[in-house]
Amino acid sequence: MAAAVWTDRGRWTLRRILIGSRSNHTALKPCYDALIIGGGHNGLVAAAYLQKGGVKTAVLERRHVLGGAAVSEEIFPGFHFSRCSYLLSLLRPQICRELELKKHGLKVYMREPHSFTPMLEEGMKGAPPRSLTLGSDLAKNQDEIGKFSPKDAKAYPEFLAHLEKLATAIHPLLDSPPVDICGVTAGSLRKRLAAAKTLMPVVKCGLKLGGNIPDFYEIITAPIMKVLTQWFDSEPLRATLATDGVIGAMTSPSNPGSGYVLLHHVMGELEKEKGAWGYVEGGMGGVSQAIAKAAQSYGVDVFTEKDVGQILVDSDGAAKGVALKDGTEIHSKVVLSNATPYVTFKNLTPKGALSEEFIKAIDQIDYTSPVTKINVAVDKLPNFLASPTPDDKPGPHHQCSIHLNCENVDILEAAYKEAKNGRPSARPMVEMTIPSVLDPTLAPSGCHAVSLFTQFTPYHIEGKEWTEQDREAFADTVFDWVEQYAPGFKTSIVGRDILSPPDLERIFGLTGGNIFHGSMSLDQLYLARPLPSLSDYRSPLKGLYLCGSGCHPGGGVMGSPGWNAALTVISDLKRHRKM
Repeated sequence: MAAAVWTDRGRWTLRRILIGSRSNHTALKPCYDALIIGGGHNGLVAAAYLQKGGVKTAVLERRHVLGGAAVSEEIFPGFHFSRCSYLLSLLRPQICRELELKKHGLKVYMREPHSFTPMLEEGMKGAPPRSLTLGSDLAKNQDEIGKFSPKDAKAYPEFLAHLEKLATAIHPLLDSPPVDICGVTAGSLRKRLAAAKTLMPVVKCGLKLGGNIPDFYEIITAPIMKVLTQWFDSEPLRATLATDGVIGAMTSPSNPGSGYVLLHHVMGELEKEKGAWGYVEGGMGGVSQAIAKAAQSYGVDVFTEKDVGQILVDSDGAAKGVALKDGTEIHSKVVLSNATPYVTFKNLTPKGALSEEFIKAIDQIDYTSPVTKINVAVDKLPNFLASPTPDDKPGPHHQCSIHLNCENVDILEAAYKEAKNGRPSARPMVEMTIPSVLDPTLAPSGCHAVSLFTQFTPYHIEGKEWTEQDREAFADTVFDWVEQYAPGFKTSIVGRDILSPPDLERIFGLTGGNIFHGSMSLDQLYLARPLPSLSDYRSPLKGLYLCGSGCHPGGGVMGSPGWNAALTVISDLKRHRKM
């Protein structure tokens, strides 16, 4: 936990302190059917579906707050932040519907427009600098793009329709476990026929794609710039779209595979609007709390401040429960880990329980992260030169994702290269969001909670650990750039919370600081996520399963890994007659 302290520099900073244990209304039992390690959104979804399926389940969260990366925390007095994850889109609609999350308190603020990219340039004849604003109104989008290229404005509707068709075709793959290759290719005819059902999502995907299969193949393998250059000429539009191809990924728009990252971020929906992203009332912890309430309504026992130290393994090599760091042992038929594969198998599984070959494969999973998240408390609304607003009143552009240092692809490329060489970017890519513009519960009146999702920063700075001086220096660099777009921003800052990749790892358990529980690269997707031997959520230890974002379909697709893992566990328990 952290306490906010006013410093002589005139802002709130964090001082970490210990907090007392919070009691739970339900006592921890010595035995359950299933134990979930980690109270993140996927773990909570898995728990809800297991309990609905008749499996008595408990969730064990090590921190004082539920949600994993999807948490809300009052970092500074009166200011509530989505401290890590900050936008909602990829929560699968059927999970929201089946768990009745709105009934359990989930409220979402839709954003219109969706993105705002201001330019750093001198305005013409006294006019403000140009900007590019995109939203759900296609005609307005074309007007905005037409300021830079009439040709691009004409092509944009066709591009969106093309992208939506590809993204929609993937949906059957998101909502099902990967194909059971072993089941289809080996065993009795009856078992093969049963396993053949797992081919249906792939068939549905192929049928939806139809003649677009070559286009789909290109976008998931190509650099996003190759795709965007085929469609558009104007730099502000290409750079704005390219940000979705690199967000959260240590890659550049010119690297192969960045096209899939773009597709991954446009294939969600919110309130039936394709590709839309929104703010959760009270912050992203509101999602986790709604899922937790749903799970508890079915009978799940949910605990915070229960830090698992080790997975218990019996003499037959099967998981039989967990031991907490305080020495408490809890037994179960199955254990599901919502931690990253690295944490699960390297930190929580007893040494010697897994083969050296398997551990070597775990060590090869890529967790590289470019992200430093900065949460900022300000006492006035940022006012952008490209779209000034009078009297501290928010304009439509304050609602959306504000892309800074994103008006030219070369800026993104340079930022990436610096981080690859071990240095934080001197001109970082910044995605600013100000959810308090729509959600008044997040900040005191007249003040705002600002999120700065920045790239690119390495895990080690030229081979050395991050220091507090490094964190402050990078934050100052980011603020200097924001200041150029919105003069007065720096003097409005009253508190800042700087989370470098090692901080994201230490606080939230994100190995390497990777927000996806592992890179969303082609070698770590679908049948290979996180490894070919783990793509069905089952581990080499009988009774131990993965249910976090390190599994298919990956980070950001809220709930799907947990849902798919829960269905796999229920199927196994029924097959082995343990239900």
